[in-house]
Formats: sequence, structure tokens, C-alpha cells
Amino acid sequence: MSTVGRALADDRLLESRIAAFGTGIEFYAPGLKRWESSEWKPRQPKQFLPVSVTGTACALQCEHCKTKVLEGMVTVTRETDLFETARRLQEQGTKGLLVSGGSQKHGGVPLLPHVDAMRRVREDLGMRVVVHSGVVSPRLADGLADAGVDAVMLDIIGAEETIRDVYHLDLTPEDFDRALGLLAARGLRIIPHIVIGLHYGQLLGEWHALEMIRRHPVSTLILVVLTPLVGTPMGKLDPPPVQDCTEFFATARAAMPDTKINLGCGRPMGAIKVGLDRGAIEAGLNGIAYPAEGMVAYARERGLEPSFHEYCCSMTWADA
Repeated sequence: MSTVGRALADDRLLESRIAAFGTGIEFYAPGLKRWESSEWKPRQPKQFLPVSVTGTACALQCEHCKTKVLEGMVTVTRETDLFETARRLQEQGTKGLLVSGGSQKHGGVPLLPHVDAMRRVREDLGMRVVVHSGVVSPRLADGLADAGVDAVMLDIIGAEETIRDVYHLDLTPEDFDRALGLLAARGLRIIPHIVIGLHYGQLLGEWHALEMIRRHPVSTLILVVLTPLVGTPMGKLDPPPVQDCTEFFATARAAMPDTKINLGCGRPMGAIKVGLDRGAIEAGLNGIAYPAEGMVAYARERGLEPSFHEYCCSMTWADA
């Protein structure tokens, strides 16, 4: 596509996005990591924090992660359960938790032992609870619904090769589709994620994942981009090309014109991040976590009105 043609396409995407959602664009900075820019310095970095119910343990040892993502989370121990952990964090100013952890061999995070604590965190402490579940079983879906969790996040993978070679799971895309159905049937707020370039930096099953997601009543779709992490088998890979990613942003926007779509916190840094963030704005995405330098000004330049939130970009309903 020529530069002029791409610009026209971007304008149409922005126009349709503004018609559906208005001119607001959301920027997010949860306490998942230290971050600030010249355009925005968060004031309450502990407002929303991630906790791991498995510490840094994970049975899958995925090729892109090798538990690196778990290392920065607050650990729930046997001595200090989830409720006590939440109460301690609340005393430090935390208002919400992302409850996550390493996966088991069947692809789900072992959350069942913690559902009663999640309910107490919601009811007794008044805190928000978002969970990262992995592939859910009917029993876990029931437990999360009974606990009244605010939302459930899970990665959706559309290529069997990626499920097998990257996640080391003996599952198919249909198992991920079934998990979405289980969550929807129980009326849970669903926040699916697509990791662009998850198959060793190549786009493979992303379009199939998008097709599965659009068949379900999801609250918000989160797009993230493979970030090669030092110390993992993918550490020396090149990230997926920016143009491939931004074209997928546009595809997702066109496929789900009435669903909120955010660019999540997982993406490469530097010039790549700038290109991705500009592309997200041009493609009409609704929000961006940890925006690159200059993106607030660029959003205003494109006729958008920024607002700022110090919680997870999955929580698009939080101020409603």
C-alpha cells in the first residue's frame, strides 16, 4: 500500500473508531513496572499490582518466557495467603490485583484453591480482582463466577504449531475457543489477549485467534507484541516487523468495530515501541499501556482526547 493509501486507510479507521467510541483515548500505567515519561508521571505506582499464586514456578516453561514474566510479581506463599497478601498491599495503597501465576500441564493457572480468598478480597476489602486464568476448566469457570471476579484474562492462540512448540501444550485452538465459551456462559467479563509474533517472531495463528474471539461477547481485546527476553530461547530473535503488527492492529479494528481494543504492556522498547504506538493510534485502538514518548501529543494531533489511568489496560469499565 502506498503512503497516501495507508494514510487514507488510517483516516477511515480513526473516523469509524470516533463514530463508535468518541474522541477519548485511554493511557494506562499499572504498577507492573517502573515507568514514566515527560508527558505523564504516575502518582500511585502501587494502585494496581500483579500477584503470583505459584511464585516463579511454571510447568510449561514456554519458549518466549521461561518464567521471566513471573519474576516481577508479588508472591503468594503458604504462610501468607491471597487474602492476607491483598490486605497488606491495600495498606500500602493498592486498590486492585492481577491474580496470575505459572501454568500447569493442562494450560491453566492453579487458581481454584484461591477462589474463596478472591471473593473475600472483593467483598471484605472492596478491591478489584482481575485474574489471568490460562485455559479454564468448567470447574474453574464456576469458581471464578462464584468469587465475583471483575474480569478474566487469557491468551488465545490460533495455531496448533504455536501451542505445541512455544507453549509445550497438547491442546488445539479449539480448546482455547472452548475456554472462551465456558467463561461467556457464566457471564464473566472476558479480556482475551493475542500475542502478535508469538511463533518465533512470525505471525501464524493470529488471524484464527481473532476469528475465535469475535464470536464471543468479550469486554476488551488486548493486543501485545512478542518481546524477545534475555535468557529465553527467543532472546536473540528479532521482534515481528512493525508494519506486520500495525496491519494486524488495523485488521482487528475492522473485524471488531464495536469492541474496545487496547495495545497492552508487552511490546519491544525503543524505536519499535514508537512505531507500534503510532500505529495503534492510527488504527483506531482505544488505549495504550505505558505509551512511548510523544504519544500523548500525537494522539492530540490526531484529534483525540487523552485520559490517564494507573491500573491495568484490561479494566476499561473501571470508571464507568
